[in-house]
Amino acid sequence: MRIAVTGSIATDHLMTFPGRFADQLVADQLHTVSLSFLVDNLDVRRGGVGPNICFGMGQLGGTPILVGAAGYDFDEYRGWLDRHGVDTNSVRISEVLHTARFVCTTDKDHNQIGSFYTGAMSEARLIELKAVADRVGGLDLVLIGADDPEAMLRHTEECKTRGIPFAADFSQQIARMGGDDIRTLLEGAAYLFSNEYEKGLIESKTGWTDAEILSRVGHRVTTLGSRGVRIERVGEDPIEVGCPEETAKVDPTGVGDAFRAGFLTGLSWGVGLERAAQVGCMLATLVIETLGTQEYTLRRANFMDRFKKAYGEEATAEVQSHLN
Repeated sequence: MRIAVTGSIATDHLMTFPGRFADQLVADQLHTVSLSFLVDNLDVRRGGVGPNICFGMGQLGGTPILVGAAGYDFDEYRGWLDRHGVDTNSVRISEVLHTARFVCTTDKDHNQIGSFYTGAMSEARLIELKAVADRVGGLDLVLIGADDPEAMLRHTEECKTRGIPFAADFSQQIARMGGDDIRTLLEGAAYLFSNEYEKGLIESKTGWTDAEILSRVGHRVTTLGSRGVRIERVGEDPIEVGCPEETAKVDPTGVGDAFRAGFLTGLSWGVGLERAAQVGCMLATLVIETLGTQEYTLRRANFMDRFKKAYGEEATAEVQSHLN
């Protein structure tokens, strides 16, 4: 399968302040705050839902097509993704804007002061999926992830117009979108991804019941945190898959993206929904054990040993040949 992944492309600049923000604030001067914090370290991480998902698919041996907008400072990040199996030739490079950036300082009490710079992400709305499809010889599935809201709507409408199957995965952007936009983004999707909280928010904002939403999509895929994932389809029993046991819970950031990477890769292998979900849960477990969304290494023998322990010999036999 030729799978394109649209979504934000960003870098995270994370700093740690050894004191407390509260100790630096003067109660009667909050209307004229002017503060500078001397931080102990700077951790620059690659991020954005599009690259996170594509990186995971590349780790599993796929060649996902990343679709999004980045700045003229993208060269180093592009090189990293290229080396890890991602097709970056459909990334739009802005001539005037930096790649989107999240800058955050955390104090010793885990309070945070952060800023998100949209930057080149706003140009994602200028990307035509037809050009992507023509370049790679057609698209079998487009995942429409959290991105510039106008881009998400445009990509969805283009998929519908051109008959390209798509997966709706608006995650972080659901908070700022109204019911009309959410209804547009999900109706007709082959797959609708969300976590449990987002599932309820989707129903609240659209005014549609769970059953009504399920009737409008092919499959509803709901991640359940440590309990795994549930996949639903009209007229069929739900499929529920649990998570493998993790060695440590280091950082939950990017776990959902890793699940999607494994699930989409499983679909491309043709192993069926349950096996695809198991691959997704196994990959998500690797990410929760690692600091950073793209800092894990998939060692195939170890991956399959843990997969077998979690899901058994039959599941392992079905997945093994594809991973090799």
